[in-house]
This record gives sequence, C-alpha cells and structure tokens, in this order.
Amino acid sequence: MTAFAIDPDVLKDTISLALGDKVKRIDVALGEVTLVVRAADYLAAMQTLRDAPGCKFEQLIDLCGVDYSAYRDTDWEGLRYCAVSHLLSVSLNQRVRVKVFCADDDFPMLPSVMQIWNSANWFEREAFDLYGIVFEGHEDLRRILTDYGFIGHPFRKDFPLSGHVEMRYDEELKRVVYQPVSIEPREVTPRVIREENYGGGLH
Repeated sequence: MTAFAIDPDVLKDTISLALGDKVKRIDVALGEVTLVVRAADYLAAMQTLRDAPGCKFEQLIDLCGVDYSAYRDTDWEGLRYCAVSHLLSVSLNQRVRVKVFCADDDFPMLPSVMQIWNSANWFEREAFDLYGIVFEGHEDLRRILTDYGFIGHPFRKDFPLSGHVEMRYDEELKRVVYQPVSIEPREVTPRVIREENYGGGLH
C-alpha cells in the first residue's frame, strides 16, 4: 500500500486513459475525482475501474440513488434518476466517485454491478426500495427498508410526506391492516418567531 494518496489530477488522467470514450465527464473538486458515465457504458466502465492496472478499485464502499427532479426548478435539464457509487482502491490508496444517470425517467433501470462487487447487493436493493431504480441482473432485487406491501418509493421528490397508506393492528381481525392515510399533510418548515427585543441587550 502506498504511503500517500495519489494526486487527484493524476488519478483523473489515469482513469480517462483507462476508460477512453466511456468517460462522459470527469472533474476534480475539493480533492475528489467524480466520473460520469453513460448507462450503456456503465457495466464495462465499472469492470475496467476494478481491473485496470492504474485503477484497481477493489472495493465498492457505497452506492445510492439520487432524484434530480427538484433541480429542474432551477437550471437542471438532465435526466431524473442517478446512481452514485464510491469506489476505493486499498492497494493504490485512491478513491473515485462514479455517477450514472438512468436513460428513462419513467422506468429507471441500470445494470447491476453485483457480479463485480458483491457489496452492491444491499446497496442496490436500497436504491430500488427508496428510488425505484431497477438493477437488471441483480440476484435478489426486493425491498430492504420498507414493508413488503409498501406503495411507492419514499425518497422520490414527489412522494407525499404523509405517505399513501397507514397501518394499524385490528383487534377484531387480530392482524395488521392497511388503510388510507387519516392524518392531514402538515408544514414541516419550522416557524421563525422574531420579537422586537430578541437577544436582550446584546449588540
């Protein structure tokens, strides 16, 4: 293992050389390398990042979903769903962030990287559960955090804060039942109260 992390600009060049035209975009910010690849190149790019001599990212340490729909209220014109992975090379003491956008906003799908890093198993299940991203080729893609009968994907920006259904124990049926949400949606932004003499005599 090397004593010091590789310079991020050097790593950027190494990755660009290894991936060639599979690189859609690569940047260095705050000392970190972020790589964007197309969905069609995702699996091949990830395999190269694990195996190429200058890369050797043996570990997938995180994978999560992102819903960019709220960005469209500003200047965002890209695709809605993205999977973000963080890769670590223990042998070369370097890290990279990989972003890949799902080609279809209505049915977000990406190939699973479970065959490359088995740690992707639960990470991809979580992204499926919370964002509805389908990972093609995953061996056991099912919900991991919500209930089996859960409706929708709770981390999507358009998912209601109150949810769609609520559950309770029914004494007559002697089991848990689901029913429409009975609570009213509420504002979650805290109200700020300002008084004329707020803060006492502090100046």
